[in-house]
Amino acid sequence: MPEYYIGTSGWHYEHWRGLFYPAELPKGKWLQFYSAYFNTVELNNSFYRLPSEGAFVNWEKSSPNNFIYAVKVNRFITHIKRLKNVQVPLQNFMSRVKLLMNKLGPLLYQLPPNMKRNDKALEDFLAILPYYHRHVFEFRNESWLSDNIFDLLRRYGAGFCIFDMPSFTSPLVATADFAYIRFHGSTGLYWSCYTDEELFSWSRQIIELGRELKAVYIYFNNDAEAYAVMNAQKLKEMLTGG
Repeated sequence: MPEYYIGTSGWHYEHWRGLFYPAELPKGKWLQFYSAYFNTVELNNSFYRLPSEGAFVNWEKSSPNNFIYAVKVNRFITHIKRLKNVQVPLQNFMSRVKLLMNKLGPLLYQLPPNMKRNDKALEDFLAILPYYHRHVFEFRNESWLSDNIFDLLRRYGAGFCIFDMPSFTSPLVATADFAYIRFHGSTGLYWSCYTDEELFSWSRQIIELGRELKAVYIYFNNDAEAYAVMNAQKLKEMLTGG
């Protein structure tokens, strides 16, 4: 069996107060509370703005020893530069995330929906990525979803991000020794709640996918009404019994 890392995309949501976090719990203790339920979280704020060195150091110190952070790579690299001429910003990003030390998990590169397939741009980018980190790519444009791209990711040991949205579900493919799955909502983007039947179906597919893998990382991004928390807990129960 692979190691399952199941959590949510972010944890610092004010609208989770009273739904997940106790109403009286200070925000400074939310991560400690969250990590009592989940062994991983996907850092999303790094996509919009590169957090300070102090923030990464604090996250590393404020979580249990076995806790894992997946980190969404800054949009300057993926959306503005579109993977080209990014040596300097990539180096700056890597210098920050390494402060998470052994709690650093996969680095997520989400490409914009209007960025169509470009094999050369992807391979040139893969070639400069540090091999000692786990890298995973979420392609929002369907032109990327081909066997040739999957084979390219495999050659560099990079992961393919499986994702589920109301209008589309990507292929269930693993291109590395790990799988990475994001749930954005089944009927409403970021706000709908997965039913137990949907989660059970997903759990069977995930178990089958993970048979030959070392790890499976799973994040729920449907934060409205704390659905992400409820769905993550239910899927964790289905996959691990805990």
